[in-house]
Amino acid sequence: MGTTQLESVPEPKYWHLRTVLSEALDSEFSVGEILPNERDLAARFGVARATLRQALEQLELEGRLQRRRGVGTTVAPPRVGVALGTEQHTWPGAAGDAWQPVDCTTEVPPAAVASALETGAEEPVHTVRRSRRTHGQPVAAELLYVPQPAVPDLSAIDAPSGPARARAVLRELQRLELEGQESAVELGSARADDAKQLDRLPGSPVLVVTTRFNAEGRTTALSVATYRADTCRLTFGDSGGVEIHQGPERQAS
Repeated sequence: MGTTQLESVPEPKYWHLRTVLSEALDSEFSVGEILPNERDLAARFGVARATLRQALEQLELEGRLQRRRGVGTTVAPPRVGVALGTEQHTWPGAAGDAWQPVDCTTEVPPAAVASALETGAEEPVHTVRRSRRTHGQPVAAELLYVPQPAVPDLSAIDAPSGPARARAVLRELQRLELEGQESAVELGSARADDAKQLDRLPGSPVLVVTTRFNAEGRTTALSVATYRADTCRLTFGDSGGVEIHQGPERQAS
């Protein structure tokens, strides 16, 4: 790692240091390697330890570093590629779906969801909770909202709650003819319930993917999936041609 001094740069010192450190992680360090201690790093780059900590915290947020108690700061593994969807439209829960049902309740959704589903402001909907893991680590949590009229035969299924109820809702969705779906991605912050599922602190950066599923000329289901922004990259389409990620591989084909 070089000894570049940060005396006069056109950006905050911690951000410039973050860039220098990121390049060093790509070229001089291997995954799992422990970085020198803060005192040595601060001396090497000629910055205050407070500036160094800001840069390290930024790299940790971006998933480039991991701080492990009793070990120190180590180089994080590359982000996990998570396939978001394919060119073929399918209902949630269809064959090959990587999500695992966690629970299902009937509750009044947020106002924005009710508006998208064109339900009454106080009308309860089925809320399916699902999780997704890749290589043994949690990478996403989902809330799938389904209006009760969309699955009218659900009451005949003996699955009052829990994962069984969630699977029942998903099975009933398969009976509808899916006319299309559309997704949008935006940066967000983890809410307390999502953070718990994702093993992150509340407020941690996440990617929120909202997907509308259309049938019978209307939005029949709405998925709000929260992905860890620090450990995964999202791929779209069969070829995975569009990627959202941070790290050594910066080009998108």
